[in-house]
Amino acid sequence: MNKVKQIIITGTLLVSVATFAQKDELKALKKIYAKEIPTGADIVDYKANVSKLEPIATEEADKVYAGFYKAMLPIMEMIAIGPNITPVQIMKLVNQKSISDLEKGLNATLDYEKKTGKKVYTDDILETITSYKPQLIGYADALGQERKFKEASEVLYSIYLMDKKDLEMLYYTASYAFNAQDFDTALKYYQQLKAVNYSGEGIMYYATDKASKKEEYFGTTPAQRDLMVKTGQFEKPRSEKIPSKRGEIYKNIALILVDKGQTEEAKTALADARKLNPDDTSLIVTEADIYYKLKDMESYKRLVNEALQKNPNDKDLIFNLGVVASNADNIPEAEAYYKKVLELDPNYVNAYLNLAELTLRADDKFVNDMNKLGTSDKEIKQYDVIKLQRDNNFKKVVPLLEKALELKPDDAVIKKSLNSVYNALDMKEKAKTLKAKM
Repeated sequence: MNKVKQIIITGTLLVSVATFAQKDELKALKKIYAKEIPTGADIVDYKANVSKLEPIATEEADKVYAGFYKAMLPIMEMIAIGPNITPVQIMKLVNQKSISDLEKGLNATLDYEKKTGKKVYTDDILETITSYKPQLIGYADALGQERKFKEASEVLYSIYLMDKKDLEMLYYTASYAFNAQDFDTALKYYQQLKAVNYSGEGIMYYATDKASKKEEYFGTTPAQRDLMVKTGQFEKPRSEKIPSKRGEIYKNIALILVDKGQTEEAKTALADARKLNPDDTSLIVTEADIYYKLKDMESYKRLVNEALQKNPNDKDLIFNLGVVASNADNIPEAEAYYKKVLELDPNYVNAYLNLAELTLRADDKFVNDMNKLGTSDKEIKQYDVIKLQRDNNFKKVVPLLEKALELKPDDAVIKKSLNSVYNALDMKEKAKTLKAKM
């Protein structure tokens, strides 16, 4: 009997020791977390305490805060590195899982503190989301640059779940899922955007840093930009309209439905969208695009004419009609639309870029024709003729890309494209000058 009693007492003592240990881990984590800039040694201790705490946390509060501290590990590592942390360093600290864990840990803590009415870390979490969201978006963008669209979509969805007011994140989540051909996921997110009638319209504000001569983006409200201009640090303020994204959203919904063989549902979706947004000409363009894909040319022409009648001088509308024609490989019609845009606005950079892209489409044929030729005298002469045609085609592209670069001097994609054309034309001096700016 005494032996049984002794075992029970020992067991009780073990539970008690575990509980005390658990509290020690929590205290240690709280202390390190409270530091303004943790050291490398602090991060090592932080990781060790997270590992010890996770399996022994039993109470609801302890489980929540164990999850919180674990989720915050990549942020703590970023803080330890300091404000000059580089994108490469961030890429080493975060991944899809850690960002998903961060979202789950932060939201679980917010929910728990809301339920208990005790704000321990609520304000801190909201500040963390605001402060570190740009770095996390940068990671998603880097995945997109590597064409890892599905991974980028998953990361952006975690970012969206941390701040559900930011519907732009949901829009990009859907877009990346669409690019990954994960159509079921994309459709789900696009339907959510449709349900709240999201348009994404707005104005982007820019100004040029006097010291670096580089244009910087100040978001969608002018206050910060105007303040920096007022201090004299920035100059050349400009704004750029963000067009409605409804057309693209409804278009992609319709394309997914068409891909699923649900053609009538696609048409209905577009008709419903137009009823809700009768003045949104981007939806007319979208509907025209879908009818073109369905080879219903009568409906396509009717909708194009309807759009132009509504806004004959709307440069964004005319540009979008150019995109529709371009996607349909109707090169002359697309060129006519883009040139009309430039008549209305000579600084419409995307029109220059799209005209350049249309012109460069011929290059595949030139290259294929040249590669088919042998080494006979006749074929060598024919080769020279095609090469001259190819060079003349490149020469048409040069002024288009040069103007685009003049309008967007820091655009890496334009620089790369123009450099390729310079090299193809053996324009060594221009290529060398441009290379120095890349």
